Amino acid sequence: MEPSIALAKAGGTTGEWSAALRGVFGEYRAPTGVGAAVGHHKGGLGSVADFVKTIPGGPPKLLVAKPGLDGHSNGAEQIAVAARDAGMEVVYSGIRLTPAQIVASARDEDPDVIGLSILSGSHLSLVSDILELMKKEGLDIPVILGGIIPEGDRDNLKRQGIAAVYTPKDFDIARIMNEIAHLVAERR
Repeated sequence: MEPSIALAKAGGTTGEWSAALRGVFGEYRAPTGVGAAVGHHKGGLGSVADFVKTIPGGPPKLLVAKPGLDGHSNGAEQIAVAARDAGMEVVYSGIRLTPAQIVASARDEDPDVIGLSILSGSHLSLVSDILELMKKEGLDIPVILGGIIPEGDRDNLKRQGIAAVYTPKDFDIARIMNEIAHLVAERR
């Protein structure tokens, strides 16, 4: 702590201090993706996994994607891992995708549900672009949205066709997975 205080008093910047620490300790870059991730949601997901096994046509396929420039992938990856742990098939497309890339992936992967994660504040324009491109491709796939979504935008998003909106207040992962599984079951 003393070196941090001394640097601040000397007018040093956070960037300079960070560079010094990286020089000493190296830089940690957390992996993105869900391939080897271990889920810690087992508690309530067992009953969801049991329900998923009863859905005609096999387990639901969930496409998880992050459109736009937002690189914060934690929430999307937690959802993807929880869906996998609940017995669903998961396609995680990654971060910083264009609406066209997401729609092409939806066309090629044929998911039952598309889950979008947007934290950047650009949800209204990105959702609109994605839904418009899906319509042009003839894709009739429910889209759910997670992220920092103002309460006042929910009705607009649902009018556009978004099936469900989740925010950080929706921390019950088992409930979210249950709702996704039931959404698929109702559409099959």
